[in-house]
Amino acid sequence: MPGARCVSSEPPTLSLRRPGFPSLMLTGFGTADLASRDYEATLRNHFPDDWPRFDLVLLGLGGDGHTASLFPGSSASREKTRWVIAARAPADPPAGLTLTLPALNRAAAVYFLVAGPNKADALDHVLAGSADSNLYPAAGVRLENGTVIWWVDREARFGNDSWSVD
Repeated sequence: MPGARCVSSEPPTLSLRRPGFPSLMLTGFGTADLASRDYEATLRNHFPDDWPRFDLVLLGLGGDGHTASLFPGSSASREKTRWVIAARAPADPPAGLTLTLPALNRAAAVYFLVAGPNKADALDHVLAGSADSNLYPAAGVRLENGTVIWWVDREARFGNDSWSVD
């Protein structure tokens, strides 16, 4: 779980779950910060080293350049010591958790799945290799010793011009 939203266990919020998809409910912690600390403690019990080493992390890319729940301009993309932190999304519900860039960057492999023409600009910036990870948090995913694979559809690669490319 690179990023997750904190939702209430009350019935109206439960309707946010999509049929056929597993749902992680982060309830009973009081705050996203408490939930992030609990999740980090769980990970630390599983990974004995200073940082986790995930075999595979699946990520997406938002049209604004975000990944996991690391959003542009957020202090979350500058976190250096924690594995998991509370994050705020520019969507409802805003409270959530995210793995930090240092935790993500120790993975053995990261696969990005990117689809849709609204991702083309962010994808261009991130793949250029010089994007500021504060503006395009996905640009901060630079594995220390691993492989990043990008699965990109035609629309995400070429934007609205993709219909004329062949």
